[in-house]
Amino acid sequence: MIKKIFSILFALFIATSVQAESRLDVIKKSGELRVGTTGDWDPMSMKDPATNKYKGFDIDVMNELAKDLGVKVTFVPAEWKTIVAGITANRYDISTSVTKTPKRAEVAGFTATYYKYGTVPLVLKKNLKKFPTWDSLNNKKVTIATTLGTSQEEKAKEFFPKSKLRSIEAPARDFQEVLAGRADGNITSSLEANKLVVKYPQLAIVPDGGKNPAFLAMMVPKGDKTWNEYVSKWIKRKQSSGFFMTLEAKYNLKSL
Repeated sequence: MIKKIFSILFALFIATSVQAESRLDVIKKSGELRVGTTGDWDPMSMKDPATNKYKGFDIDVMNELAKDLGVKVTFVPAEWKTIVAGITANRYDISTSVTKTPKRAEVAGFTATYYKYGTVPLVLKKNLKKFPTWDSLNNKKVTIATTLGTSQEEKAKEFFPKSKLRSIEAPARDFQEVLAGRADGNITSSLEANKLVVKYPQLAIVPDGGKNPAFLAMMVPKGDKTWNEYVSKWIKRKQSSGFFMTLEAKYNLKSL
């Protein structure tokens, strides 16, 4: 009986010790930083289908983080609808940037913020007279597309309560519904919108300004204070050194 109790207590001690080990320690021991990323958010994370390699603002950030840690980086494919689950299931140690939301914060940790953006609607340029404002899109005859699992999916319910909302599952994207004429508009980050209107000249940003400023940060396991503090302090050091400013210039970005 005593041996059985001792075995149970020892097992609990081992489990607690393993659970208490920070991701930072695991990363340094393994020599690998696993990064979850969707690869479909221009210019933050884009996957080249020809090479299966990732590029973008966040990819540069993660390569720099891995370099400073002295480890290799491995990018793990993720989707917006499951990117939070990837953190809780230990499929990766950290994610590329996502918008901080209360719902996500219930189960995942967030590092310090390193980018602020606005939310804007996109419509076909030929329809700008028909949809000159946010309010003009809030209509029961209007269909608004969003990408499943993104923060914009929730915002659409707030901004367009009268409209028909259509969630599009990756790898398809919401703006493609607008291009195809299956939706009147979509909403996305101002940083992506500015890239899309250049790539697709038939799209235009509804010009009455961005709403609901949002903050980007990396997701890490909730409760791992050591790993979160390490990355957050690293972000602040890189901000002070001008690293992020250099990247913003490289990708022609401007934080709000």
